[in-house]
Amino acid sequence: MKEHTSITSYPADQPCVVTIGTFDGVHVGHKAILERLVNSAKKEGIQSVLLTFFPHPRMVLQKESNIKLLNTISEKKELLEQIGLDHLIVHPFTKEFSRLSAVEFVRDILVGAVNAKKVVIGYDHRFGRNRTASIGDLREFGQVYNFDVVEISAQEISEVTVSSTKIRKALEEGDVATANKFLGYPYMLSGVVVPGKQIGRTLAYPTANLKVKEKYKLIPANGVYIVFSEISGKVVYGITSIGTNPTVGGETRTIETYFLDFEGDLYDHNLRVEFIAKIRDEATFENVNELQAAIQKDEEFARKYLKDLG
Repeated sequence: MKEHTSITSYPADQPCVVTIGTFDGVHVGHKAILERLVNSAKKEGIQSVLLTFFPHPRMVLQKESNIKLLNTISEKKELLEQIGLDHLIVHPFTKEFSRLSAVEFVRDILVGAVNAKKVVIGYDHRFGRNRTASIGDLREFGQVYNFDVVEISAQEISEVTVSSTKIRKALEEGDVATANKFLGYPYMLSGVVVPGKQIGRTLAYPTANLKVKEKYKLIPANGVYIVFSEISGKVVYGITSIGTNPTVGGETRTIETYFLDFEGDLYDHNLRVEFIAKIRDEATFENVNELQAAIQKDEEFARKYLKDLG
């Protein structure tokens, strides 16, 4: 998959099959569109192209919304690579870009900059200034500018309506099981392991304190989760606590993981934590002894859960 940082860096010398959208999460609904795109391009003997945007349009147009995203740019690229796209264009989204009319977007971007022969799009896609144009308008433009439009129906995308908004809501409630079902893969957090207060070490539960660099990345609700990571080529399971550590007077939100059956120094390592299930909500205990007992119960729960998973 070739990556392009804007439409201007994309070589539009060959016709292509293209789809457009933010594709936050690259969830099962998105995959239905993207697989149709890739298959259509192969059938036509031409290139498949995804035109996506960063920042997310709502970050630019609705700054008060404080939207959090399901993927960092690097995570999204990795997920898209697996689908088999030929080209990924991540075009900077600006207020100026948002003011393009529907005809300007089609004429200057889809036709002029990308050289679209076919546009594969979801049934509910809207585009142009204020998202006023629909798939019906796109079909009319196709007749004028000589490209075909392939509509992906709601049924094809999923029997259950999947949306990035629903996945965000599930994660904000700590429901990683539902989020994973809609995503089609375990939700992940990626970052660098940094020094913490080392309280876990004093409780015989040393943790890796993960710092997620991207402020826009959605962190699941405070609580305790069963997770796994790949460390030195080996899958290692663990328990991740997200929260402020209220029992020991913490105020800053942290992401700390105790890995089962693992010993080693992870400081400064890049780490990805992938979520399996939630154990419980964050709680405040009377003292550190109660906290230690709770962590022990979390470990017992996690080990049984993983054993039952097989």
